[in-house]
Amino acid sequence: MTAFTLSHAAPRRLAGVLDTILGHLVEIPAALLVVAEIVVLLAGVTSRYVMHTPLVWSDELASILFLWLAMLGAVVALRRGEHMRMTALVGMASPGVRAFLDVVAIAAPLAFLLLVIGPAVEFAQDEAFITTPALEIANSWRAAALPIGTGLMLLVACLRLIKSANWQLTIAALALVAALAGIFVALAPVFRDLGNVNLLIFFVGLVALTVLSGVPIAFSFGLATFGYLALTTSTPLVVVVGRMDEGMSHLILLSVPLFVFLGQLIEMTGMAAAMIAFLASLLGHVRGGLSYVLVGAMYLVSGISGSKAADMAAVAPVLFPEMKARGAKPGDLVALLAATGAQTETIPPSLVLITLGSVTGVSISALFTGGMLPGIVLAVTLCAVVWWRYRSDDLSAVRRATRGEILKKLVIAVPALALPFVIRAAVVEGIATATEVSTIGIAYAVLAGLLIYRRFEWLRLKPMLVDTAALSGAILLIIGAATSMAWALTQSGFSGQLARTMGALPGGAAMFMAASIAAFIVLGSVLEGIPAIVLFGPLMFPIARAMGINDVHYSMVVILSMGVGLFAPPFGVGYYSACAVSRINPDEGMKPIVGYIAALIVGLIVVAAVPWISTGFLH
Repeated sequence: MTAFTLSHAAPRRLAGVLDTILGHLVEIPAALLVVAEIVVLLAGVTSRYVMHTPLVWSDELASILFLWLAMLGAVVALRRGEHMRMTALVGMASPGVRAFLDVVAIAAPLAFLLLVIGPAVEFAQDEAFITTPALEIANSWRAAALPIGTGLMLLVACLRLIKSANWQLTIAALALVAALAGIFVALAPVFRDLGNVNLLIFFVGLVALTVLSGVPIAFSFGLATFGYLALTTSTPLVVVVGRMDEGMSHLILLSVPLFVFLGQLIEMTGMAAAMIAFLASLLGHVRGGLSYVLVGAMYLVSGISGSKAADMAAVAPVLFPEMKARGAKPGDLVALLAATGAQTETIPPSLVLITLGSVTGVSISALFTGGMLPGIVLAVTLCAVVWWRYRSDDLSAVRRATRGEILKKLVIAVPALALPFVIRAAVVEGIATATEVSTIGIAYAVLAGLLIYRRFEWLRLKPMLVDTAALSGAILLIIGAATSMAWALTQSGFSGQLARTMGALPGGAAMFMAASIAAFIVLGSVLEGIPAIVLFGPLMFPIARAMGINDVHYSMVVILSMGVGLFAPPFGVGYYSACAVSRINPDEGMKPIVGYIAALIVGLIVVAAVPWISTGFLH
């Protein structure tokens, strides 16, 4: 035993040294890429608005750097063990089983990375024949991020397995993953004859098995998609890498890392403390007061960035520390944050609204007008749950602030409170796009920290930038994997079958609306919002029109239904984004979110039953 331990110790020490070196080699470029994104986008805004000479290459360069940031961030997240995973069942297992499943959670991503590395290299080689329009360089400079990031994640996964304390567990976990892969490959001829039953096997069965076993969500989605396409179709796997690239490279997602960083800046410069002090003086004496502030804050900032993950990243770091200090449980916080993500899906300028209008022909200005009131209806139902949960809180020790104290804290907080208005004004006045606006927020926060609050901790910048990259990589890899899954579902013909089935339902418009709600909740839970809209919008809207349902009314019901699914565990990607943004374990929010999801469904039913809520301000 001693000899075995000694022989095991040497590789572990070497793996530890290599892991440390790799950490520096990846974290420093990832941090610099965050800085580069801020500089490039801010330069684009300044040049266009101040100099009146747009930089035609700024968006293109930002897009190239962004894919590198996403992939290197995913490497950092894997090295730190920060990819989102569900450990509810794992946590209930015995220590031995839990240790084994923790190793499986490294072995399964290793299997996915081995599957994807070849197609990723092929994809990057194919992109060499495409020249970017502005910079006029080969697109392989951008696409190379995929194979290099995948290769680095492979190396990280191998090093983590070597560093594992128990080699027997490591070998057993690798053997289990290899055996399951072998069984699936052996059954390939059977799968080819099963038709759409394979959708249940791979996208329900395999995803559920891996997610509940604690395998990170992004890798669970990726394994199911690659397995389905490789074993049941003749689709080249390089196409899947292309879909992942498409999902991770959406220009609006550029705002995710920047709003994550902005949230950290607001906290570090003291702006958050000033805002919270003022808000607490207003509502601190009310039971659940800051929870109401969270609902209202998400309504106000929603749509500023166009990304729900970015909206949550702008709000959570500001409110959560004080809410925790006042006794709120982390699980309840992340549950309410996820619920507000669903509640605000229709608030303009929402990217989902714009996408829906573009693929269905519904007026985008009508959608923007119709989207405000449904969000308020769902806010009221959420606030009812907040009131119920906090109705018996003991606030005897909380003193109500005087008017003088509130006024003093308001004066201190005004520069911080002005930030959301500065950001929204920049979008409305056309100074910056929804993608660029976060850079204006960052510049404003830096100046406020340096000149007004006189608090700027330079030594914290590097860890903040690395944290931003890791968190962004974890979120974006989930979105990329979900986009490839959405594409696979489209290719199966499932979307067309669903539309035909729903069009033939008895019961007329009411039954069609009820079926649409159920269908889009399910679709929202397994697809990211935009892919689901692109897939099913053109199919479902003609049926709704034929039944006499107003386009804007149906749009609101569809978007809110999808939002409920998107933010509902165990499959909702948005829920894991909320957990990632707030750095709270997904298990903690599982129970508290049930009440909030029920409230959202009640609000959704009200919006569906009363068309005026969506259409009352259109005329």
